[in-house]
Amino acid sequence: MNEFARTALLIGEDGLEKLKNSRVAVFGIGGVGGYAVEALARSGVGALDLIDNDKICPTNVNRQIIATTKTVGRYKVDVMAERISEINPYCKVSAHKLFFMPTPPNMLDFSQFDYVLDAIDTVTGKLHIIKCAKECGVPVISCMGAGNKLDPTAFEIADISETSVCPLAKVMRRELKKSGIEGVKVVYSKEEPVAPKTDFKEGEKRQTPASIAFVPSVAGLIAAGEIIKDLCKLNR
Repeated sequence: MNEFARTALLIGEDGLEKLKNSRVAVFGIGGVGGYAVEALARSGVGALDLIDNDKICPTNVNRQIIATTKTVGRYKVDVMAERISEINPYCKVSAHKLFFMPTPPNMLDFSQFDYVLDAIDTVTGKLHIIKCAKECGVPVISCMGAGNKLDPTAFEIADISETSVCPLAKVMRRELKKSGIEGVKVVYSKEEPVAPKTDFKEGEKRQTPASIAFVPSVAGLIAAGEIIKDLCKLNR
């Protein structure tokens, strides 16, 4: 296929065939996950499962690749699925309007996936995704915090045990240790969080994380690149 001729120059025809026969699940189709999905589709991944129950809202437009004034109000997975069909019509897309949490029944069979990307925000959900992937022996990469950041060059790939600075990574290290789970690959940033400049209402407990176009997108592209290299065995 001519669409992937430039990709074949880097990973070879064998690599393209591997990606074509791979199925990747992406949890969270937001600022990070949306860019990751796009990169996976443009790289020739043959099947993608999109898991997200959110609709696009106006505050998503500043950083999410599928968010425009025309897509506000629509489910993210539906818009992403349409975009993929226009980029890579050979890709089989399964859109799941699902908020993934550790509550039975588990509606997804992780054993069907070749790789899992966790790009959601909730600690409980992230832990459950990692646990399910580990139980099925499926490679998983988890994205740590991309909010309140301004430096896209500060992202690194590491084992969760080697992370520092990132507040979300700190919580995940603790919770994974409690669960006896080791060897989790993550994308994280060593940049100290930037204090939001907007005033919040008095008594407000949880501040909405600040975010900008050029930071979560980089995290998503890094995660997608790691998945592609792992599937094609380019990281050896």
